[in-house]
Amino acid sequence: MKHCRNLLILLVLLLLGPFSLVASGKVSMEGDWSEASRRVAGLAPDPGANAEAVVQVYAARAFKWRGAFAVHTWIAVKPANAAGYTTFEVTGWHLRHGGRALNIHSGAPDRYWYGSRPRLVAELRGVKAQGAIAKIRQAVADYPYKDRYRTWPGPNSNTFTAYVLRRVPELKADLPPTAIGKDYLPGLSFVAVTPSGGGLQVSVFGLLGFLVSAEEGLEVNILGLSIGIDFADLALRLPGVGRLGP
Repeated sequence: MKHCRNLLILLVLLLLGPFSLVASGKVSMEGDWSEASRRVAGLAPDPGANAEAVVQVYAARAFKWRGAFAVHTWIAVKPANAAGYTTFEVTGWHLRHGGRALNIHSGAPDRYWYGSRPRLVAELRGVKAQGAIAKIRQAVADYPYKDRYRTWPGPNSNTFTAYVLRRVPELKADLPPTAIGKDYLPGLSFVAVTPSGGGLQVSVFGLLGFLVSAEEGLEVNILGLSIGIDFADLALRLPGVGRLGP
């Protein structure tokens, strides 16, 4: 009986963040995705005015109720002197309509994610970016779940982004704790480097695990919900809320 009570208390604590976002109105439970904003956020350098190579990693709140728990992440690249960006991301609806989960497309990479403004998670420019682009393209080609998608616990969009980032440690990308699916490791792997490339993580099918890293700090994953602390920046990493601190 005591164990059941403790488990219930833990579950309530994990859900406090998502519930608070819904209660405060920061996440809407209503809306039509076809009418949601897809305007450009202005975070990507204009290719016409910037010849240098660019690599960017984005995150934005998922649509409707999913946004209370998770973000959607994607990666964009622009080689030196290229006329535009190429964006790599994974989505479920393409798969449901006969396409592939892995989506590679051109156009502005920093569009709102159906009403949610994206934020820049990591970026490289110049020579470092040019060198990283080849690694990113190879990692995309090697991704094992091009035709699979599962919202929870993965493989999903964040599983894909984390997989690619592990191959490009120079990005030092700290995916937010709300990137549910980032801890889902390919195949029967239970140990891997963290998405930032600067630490180690242990994960059992994205449902239970932990990670330790100079970039991410200490994070514990329980049923896909992550809680922890970023020691370098003295910030908390909370389910639903994300990163809380300076």
